[in-house]
Amino acid sequence: MNDHYYTAQPSAKSNPHKWETTLKGEAFTFLSDAGVFSKERVDFGSRLLIETADTVDYPAGDWLDMGCGYGPIGLSLAKFHSDKHIEMVDINERAVELARENAQLNEVKNVSIHQSNLFEEVEGKEFAAIFSNPPIRAGKKVVHQILEEAKDFLKSGGRLMIVIQKKQGAPSAKAKMEALFGNVERIGLDKGYWILTSQKQ
Repeated sequence: MNDHYYTAQPSAKSNPHKWETTLKGEAFTFLSDAGVFSKERVDFGSRLLIETADTVDYPAGDWLDMGCGYGPIGLSLAKFHSDKHIEMVDINERAVELARENAQLNEVKNVSIHQSNLFEEVEGKEFAAIFSNPPIRAGKKVVHQILEEAKDFLKSGGRLMIVIQKKQGAPSAKAKMEALFGNVERIGLDKGYWILTSQKQ
């Protein structure tokens, strides 16, 4: 397959389909398509991140889902936290359109969804939390760029939280976050997936 979910315009022929799932006991309906990440189901890493997100405290302020895909992380967090406004961004225009449709399908209104190359479309904003299941297939350079730039977009006391498999670079991501933030904690571990969080001092 020469097409990748992290491209702006996937070349895979569109073949949309709808399916249902449960996240933290809440029913969701998702519209998905070819050319997006984990098109058939909410991947295990995203599920683990969703389940782990509430185990730490965040300052007041908006949240960001970096690399939102068709929306499972951002939309579920928005549904569970109706008092928060969540920005959702992805480079993949097909994924962004799906995320917008999925927000309507699941009656989630406290989100703003943009096509964006990393943080470009949220320039100048500060967030209380940034969540990401980073695009591993985009390469280590892109993953570490997300970690680096996230610090600039967090308010004081804000948290970056990512999910990443040990075999796909979790130890180096952990070291990078420690170097950037001066702190990092692994707060989730299951089936080789690590949930890592750092807090901006």
